[in-house]
Amino acid sequence: MDFENKGVVVTGAAGVFGRWIVEFFAREGAKLCLSDVREDKLKGIVADLQLDPASTIIHATELTQEKSIRELAEQVSVRWGAPDIVINNAGIYPSGLLLDLEVAEWDRVFDVNFRAPFIVSREMAKLMIAEGRKGSIVNISSGAARHVSAKWVPYNTSKIALERLSKGLALELAPYQIRVNVVEPGFAPGSEVSVLTNDYVEQMLERIPLKRASGPNDAAGAVGYLCSEKASFVTGAVLSVDGGNCIGTPAVSEKR
Repeated sequence: MDFENKGVVVTGAAGVFGRWIVEFFAREGAKLCLSDVREDKLKGIVADLQLDPASTIIHATELTQEKSIRELAEQVSVRWGAPDIVINNAGIYPSGLLLDLEVAEWDRVFDVNFRAPFIVSREMAKLMIAEGRKGSIVNISSGAARHVSAKWVPYNTSKIALERLSKGLALELAPYQIRVNVVEPGFAPGSEVSVLTNDYVEQMLERIPLKRASGPNDAAGAVGYLCSEKASFVTGAVLSVDGGNCIGTPAVSEKR
């Protein structure tokens, strides 16, 4: 995969998957724009990965505010002209029953998980079109888009909406040779934003056919593929990288 000097924007860069995606593109020699509301974490990533400050952009983006997203796009425009690759990775997944859910919390989930990827994609695509940049957008969804679970309905709904948005963007941006695809990563505990109990983690791992959590190279490698020339004829696709979790729950069988 040839990403040398390609400009890559990653939202939610300080999260679990965001960090793994950043590490992948850093190894590939890309220029990186790290976006996250936690600016201190972004600075830590730059230091840990020894990224070149002269070519690296960090932006403390508040994804619930259109103004902040526009400022992110403006910074990318000034530094690079346009990005080559955009990864809408940021997401939140609070739990709670619908009858107990405050409207403000519902709005927050959709602001971050659905509205923000729309605005980020719109603003970055405009830059790409203006610069004649043939590029790639990858939206990070979830297997939660495929089913509904009690206490997770806002998250489930926001992710299926994101996948429909991605297909619409793929259609409208195809004339400009900008491809839009989706990756559904597998289960990966460790988020500081949404803390999970040990019991929940064990239950989730038990239902995954390949019997493990997602690792650093799984979803990141899939994102890399979709952004590469190897996937030059792929747009509007949804790629599950979840150890078979989207297939269904494996039946209990006798030990061999």
